[in-house]
Amino acid sequence: MHRLQLIRATGILLILLIILSNIPYILLIQTFGYDDILREPVDVVLTMFQAGGTGLIFIWFGFGLAALMLIPVSFLLQSVLALPANRHQFPYLPMAALLGVLSGVLQAIGLMRWVFVIPVLANLYTDPQASVATREAVSIVYRAVHQYGGVVIGEHLGQLLLIGWTLGLGWAMRSSVLFKSWIAWWGIFTTPLLLLGQSELLATVVPNLPVLETTPIGFILWEVWLLVVGVYLIKMPRKRILLKEIKGSL
Repeated sequence: MHRLQLIRATGILLILLIILSNIPYILLIQTFGYDDILREPVDVVLTMFQAGGTGLIFIWFGFGLAALMLIPVSFLLQSVLALPANRHQFPYLPMAALLGVLSGVLQAIGLMRWVFVIPVLANLYTDPQASVATREAVSIVYRAVHQYGGVVIGEHLGQLLLIGWTLGLGWAMRSSVLFKSWIAWWGIFTTPLLLLGQSELLATVVPNLPVLETTPIGFILWEVWLLVVGVYLIKMPRKRILLKEIKGSL
């Protein structure tokens, strides 16, 4: 792939990642009360989910697929930062790309519980002929699936890997001639907010732990950062790339 095509394709994919992630997210807010619904009792969650029908399942499916877009994005950004136009080579970039890939996979796994597991539990729980014992058993399974598939795999491990990926990219951008330094520092700045927000997850098992609800702010800034990077790459003129390559070889 031509260098300019690689840069612009990466920018387009970054913007698509944000758009395609936010479409199902907004739909879930409108149709399912996400993510406040996660704090409701099990009977409320499963009853509302069952009422959402097939359409709600497909929204969750789209959300999970959107998370997988982080895989090609990770590889493409690694390729952009490895272009000859950069004065410095970054030996840790393959590791950073791997963190991004794993983050996308784990977040998708966490989200897909709403596609392949929760519908089964919702059917069992809302069945008019279900006994009290059955509903109690379903409630226990739901809590276990939600805690492990959602909190542990998707939100905790997935987001920790995302933090590592963002740090690796930001640090490489800081020394890259293709990016302004403020773009690099913007990405790096989001990581402490995302890391502090992990306290909310730990509080699910350590009730007295102080909770810092910084994740929403961190993710908004993180998504805006990716949009800025995407637009910056799309608008990068060919002459500038050639000039940077000449300077990078000196």
